[in-house]
Amino acid sequence: MLLQFVFSGCTLGAAYILAALGFSMIYNASGVINLAQGEFIMIGGMSAAALSALGIALPMAIVAGVVIAALIGAAVERLAIAPTRKADTTSIIIITISVSMVLRGLTEIILGKENHSLPPFSGDQPIDFQGASILPQSLWVFALSAIIVVALAFFFGKTRFGKSMLATSHNRLAAQLVGVDVRKVMMSSFALSAAIGAVGGVALAPITTVAYDTGVMLGLKGFVAATLGGLGSGLGAVFGGLFLGLCEAFTAGYISSSYKDAVPFVLVFLVLTLRPQGIFGVKSADRV
Repeated sequence: MLLQFVFSGCTLGAAYILAALGFSMIYNASGVINLAQGEFIMIGGMSAAALSALGIALPMAIVAGVVIAALIGAAVERLAIAPTRKADTTSIIIITISVSMVLRGLTEIILGKENHSLPPFSGDQPIDFQGASILPQSLWVFALSAIIVVALAFFFGKTRFGKSMLATSHNRLAAQLVGVDVRKVMMSSFALSAAIGAVGGVALAPITTVAYDTGVMLGLKGFVAATLGGLGSGLGAVFGGLFLGLCEAFTAGYISSSYKDAVPFVLVFLVLTLRPQGIFGVKSADRV
């Protein structure tokens, strides 16, 4: 029984990792806390499912769903965030909440209120292990999360553009003075974070289905995961996502599923009270 809860918790945790990485990426590049991140998860899953229902091959539908989310992410940065770059933190957070509501409403109008799903990537026959079972799709969620974590570590550590993003996060003016195109960095960070969220939505669609309001709770839990580990920390996003997923699974299994959605908010309250910068975060008074 314990192993079954671990499998369930890791599946949830892997999805939360992808959501948390999106928050951390945007925060690192621009200092913005983008509360519309959950909608990119929803858009990725909904777009891929809708295209698949139209008869488009599954791999093409998945790629298209991720690309659509990335393009919308870039458009959000250009149209909503860039013009208000000098606004205070509270105003920008309110703007991202407004963007979230707009994206949710447009998706409801275009794709409807119905739940959408994708076929499993490699069958739906559960895999038994030591008395517990796990769906093959859950392994896809783990694998995609791991690949993205490794790819981001390489991107920020080894590529020039990734280092430009880090430089912009530390000192935007200094980055501009050494030739970094800050405008391009900001837009790319939103596009990339949207694509990462969309991958999570696509991977979860065969397991849980997606609807126009799916991103609300997934986004909040991704934010909690990012905060638990330390907002802006890649390692923190991984730790926070897995820890949150396991806590939810154990709460649902050993106490009651009625309380599992309360767990993230209890955890984030405790962390922000005892260690405001998160487990792996660094104290800073200058971030916006």
